[in-house]
This record gives sequence, C-alpha cells and structure tokens, in this order.
Amino acid sequence: MKFLKVGRVAIITRGRYAGKKVVIIQPVDTGNKSHPYGHALVAGIERYPSKITRRMSKARQEKRSKIKPFVKVVNYNHLMPTRYTLELEGLKGALTADTFKEVSQREDAKKTVKKTLEERYTSGKNRWFFTPLSTSIHPISSGLVLDHPLQSHWRWAWSMWPA
Repeated sequence: MKFLKVGRVAIITRGRYAGKKVVIIQPVDTGNKSHPYGHALVAGIERYPSKITRRMSKARQEKRSKIKPFVKVVNYNHLMPTRYTLELEGLKGALTADTFKEVSQREDAKKTVKKTLEERYTSGKNRWFFTPLSTSIHPISSGLVLDHPLQSHWRWAWSMWPA
C-alpha cells in the first residue's frame, strides 16, 4: 500500500499486541515466500513508560522511563495507520527480514530498538507515541466514563439513600 511507508505510526488491531503502537520499519507490499501477503516489519512498545513527576528521585525517574519493545512481522490487515510519523534513523539497518531467522538476532534487534526509543522518549520528542492508547484516546467523548458495569446503578442507589 502506498501510504504505509517507512516511519508511519500504526496501531495493531489483532492478537497479543492489539492496541499497541508500532512504527513501520520495512513495508513489503507483494509478500514473499515465508509471508505470501502484504506485510510490514514493525517495532513497537509492549510496555509503555510509567508516569513520572519532579518530586521523584533521579533513580526512580530512570526506572519508570524504561520501555519494553517488540519487533514483529504484521499483516497489513491487522494494522491501523495513523496520521503520525516517526523518524528513526537508528533502526534503518537494525531490522530486516533476516532478523527473524534466529533468536539471538531478534534479541539484538530488540536491544537496538529499546535504545533508540528510550533516547527518543528522554529527549521529549513524539510524546503521543509513548503513551498507551487507552489514555491518549478516550472511547466516550461525553465525559461519563464507567469503570465498572454496575457503577451507574451504584450512583442511583446512593442518590436514593436517606441522608
């Protein structure tokens, strides 16, 4: 697909990493022998960095700024592209089709992805990419968000309770 280019940020819609943000490293439109369909080599964030505040110590801030990445071959049907792009120069040669043949190569690729993403996060660029989807896009725009299915019933019950 023409719009799924290198650097495009997408969201995985199916499987273990559903709802996770990824950046496309290498699109393969025609497919190949091992994957005979349009797919992309992607790098994404499995565990997002936690919230940090100024009151926290430097060590705690560093610990909470850690990112757990993943690398994967994803079918185009399971990607939802966004309007955002991410320029990651360090990942151009790190992830290729040969990376997925051996586990050690995959682990090395994950380490380079982790390093580049953490550098990007600490520099303060592309903040949207480093927040989990549930906090950046809210499903209910009306403002009423129910954390529990019975929450509306509880509110009604408490309003009827004599003071």
